[in-house]
Amino acid sequence: MRMILALCLSLIAALPAAAQRMPSHCIAIADAAPGLQYLQKASFRDPLPDYVVRISYIAHAQFLIQSASGVDVVTDYTGYIGNTDLVPDVVTMNHAHDTHWTATPDPKIAHVLQGWSNEPGRGVDHQLLVGDMRVRNVPTDIRSFNGVEPNGNSIFVFEVAGLCIGHLGHLHHEPSEAQYAALGRLDVVMAAVDGSMTVDLPTMIRIMKRLKASVVIPMHWFGDGTLEAFVAGMRDEFEIVDKGETDFTVSLNTLPRRPTVRVLYPRYLRDPK
Repeated sequence: MRMILALCLSLIAALPAAAQRMPSHCIAIADAAPGLQYLQKASFRDPLPDYVVRISYIAHAQFLIQSASGVDVVTDYTGYIGNTDLVPDVVTMNHAHDTHWTATPDPKIAHVLQGWSNEPGRGVDHQLLVGDMRVRNVPTDIRSFNGVEPNGNSIFVFEVAGLCIGHLGHLHHEPSEAQYAALGRLDVVMAAVDGSMTVDLPTMIRIMKRLKASVVIPMHWFGDGTLEAFVAGMRDEFEIVDKGETDFTVSLNTLPRRPTVRVLYPRYLRDPK
């Protein structure tokens, strides 16, 4: 299995830029692929074993996603990730609020992916291959002062080490059937659970149970009350893991017996001394 996966990843990495619009394994495989293994927490500066991904919760909707080949991605990037000189290879942004984007990203970042177009109502289509990670997006609408801004948000999907990792961004509505299909399989998903500024909690819980990701990471919560309400609504179908952690590692090896809500706590990055 590992030899086959390694061969696939090496072939993908060798493709030219023009061939980046490759078939998505997250869409092609309808059922959750086998494999999810939690490993011991380590510094975000530590190297990762092959086929392992580290996810660190930074703040609000910002996560650092790191691959074994050294690709660093920050979601819903605001311009500040902590007391670190780390420069991500890729950042994604959404513009529902200024806590999800910045007009002045670090110019050293190679790939800055806006989840919206500067032309109102027009969506964007990102298909990016960096090292062993593919990044794509599924546009969704957001509320605005004028009612609805079509394609104002993007759900970003990160395909790496056989995993499909989704970040819902500032989601304002349940995905349509076409959007669910475009997302495909998600093994890990970051979901906003504030219950007011994004979708209401019953809707978000329904979305999570429809997606059936192996791991759900709550984000965008403003207090224990909304987090606890989300967890309570998921408990009937999901295991709850809350170890007070800020990050965890995951690989495509063994799935948990039940889908799991993995509670992480935000912490800005800090380089080890």
